[in-house]
Amino acid sequence: MQQQDKILFDLLKKEVASVLRQSYPGMNPEISEWKGQDIIDFQEDLLVRVNGQLSEKWFYTHMKTQDSSLPRIDVLNMLSQYAGYINWNDFRFKHQGEIPFTDKIDKANNPLIRVLMIFATVMILIFIIIKIINTQNYRFTFFDADTGDPIVGSNIRAELLLDDESPVSYLSDKEGSILIRTSQSRIRIIIKTPYYITDTITRLLKKFTHTEKIGLNADSYALMIHYFSQTDVTAWQRRRDQLNNMISEDAMIYQIPDKNGIPGMELYNKQEFIDKLTMPSSSLKKIEILDCRYSGGQIAVLRFRIEMEER
Repeated sequence: MQQQDKILFDLLKKEVASVLRQSYPGMNPEISEWKGQDIIDFQEDLLVRVNGQLSEKWFYTHMKTQDSSLPRIDVLNMLSQYAGYINWNDFRFKHQGEIPFTDKIDKANNPLIRVLMIFATVMILIFIIIKIINTQNYRFTFFDADTGDPIVGSNIRAELLLDDESPVSYLSDKEGSILIRTSQSRIRIIIKTPYYITDTITRLLKKFTHTEKIGLNADSYALMIHYFSQTDVTAWQRRRDQLNNMISEDAMIYQIPDKNGIPGMELYNKQEFIDKLTMPSSSLKKIEILDCRYSGGQIAVLRFRIEMEER
């Protein structure tokens, strides 16, 4: 099995190279020849397509050599998804016919062994067919638990928690819905979105109901900061006092660069951020809170960005 998996992994590497050449037609079709900028291009394309990350050291260890050990199953799943498959098992199943039979199998003349092999093959095929039939698409939509209003936009992230595997990440479409394809009857997902509290949701899925609605609780502090940025600076001392109570003394506050702004991340301490938020500025009207994390009932980590006008 180990030798067959290595053969399959070599086939997967060829398909990975083929996918990358869709974005970079001039790329060498042989992964073993990639280096420098080629590896960087692959890392960026992997991040865009399946939200995956691999280090350069890992690449040289597993992708450029023939004698390396097989990667972990979560990495094999990620590379298989990049190549257009559900996971590594899906890839293996669809390429079994491309693996040459070994001499050991050819010499298996014992009728009992043949019967057992046929029985095992039939059982595997039945299991795969049942799994394929039971695999369904489920669409998840979200609403404000207080107001009942739908939450829309493409900033909703979901992490599907799997047993013995790394989570699978999903990003909502512009209508705010997330499509998850699974054969499981019970799933657990972590939902993250600006202005709402991160929550872990457990759902029992019904085969004939393919739409699930999930209520999210508003993140009051994040909404308040957003509200402060959009209102005129009046009663500034009262606003400063409120912010002072909301934010931890040793909070880490990051300004993420906007796509039209100057590259680079800025770090603020508590007082610097309060000064920025209570100082009259037209740019603050386009502030967007990306992430709030709490400790002891106060903001401990805050990530935000300010949308800049295109130049």
